[in-house]
Amino acid sequence: MKSNFEPCLKFVLHHEGLWSDDPRDPGGATMKGVTLAVYREYLGREASKDELRNIPDEHLHDLYKSRYWNVSKCDELPGGVDLVVFDMAVNSGVGRSAKLLQKCVGATEDGVIGPKTMALVTQVPSKQMIIRFSEQRRMFYKGLKAFETFGRGWLRRADECESKAFEMTGD
Repeated sequence: MKSNFEPCLKFVLHHEGLWSDDPRDPGGATMKGVTLAVYREYLGREASKDELRNIPDEHLHDLYKSRYWNVSKCDELPGGVDLVVFDMAVNSGVGRSAKLLQKCVGATEDGVIGPKTMALVTQVPSKQMIIRFSEQRRMFYKGLKAFETFGRGWLRRADECESKAFEMTGD
């Protein structure tokens, strides 16, 4: 839903936290959910960990909007569904989030949200879609090697995202 980017970003940033460079985290150095690799790609040049630690708010906002929200077609998704798709895109990648959404509606799981996926999404009530998506998200997390280390946090985030998404449906 077009008006939901800011509240969804606020939710994501709350869960992404600040600086992290845990060697057990496959994402590596991360600031406010942005990995060093993603920031370098965004800038189109090499960037240091110090630059990432000091990422300007304008970069953060633009990066999340252009590389996650827009690519995931969140402006076209129903309220609440936009949040779960966006949050998963940030947490596990745009392609993974799209595949989970596609699995929930029986679309071809190609990792790109296109017109066929969107048409199928509109046929499912928002709260049901949020439940389906959240269940798939939890199953995905449980299958990851790093689940032992990060799983409790991932599941808590999925639960909180699901609850917040229900509030955003307007039902």
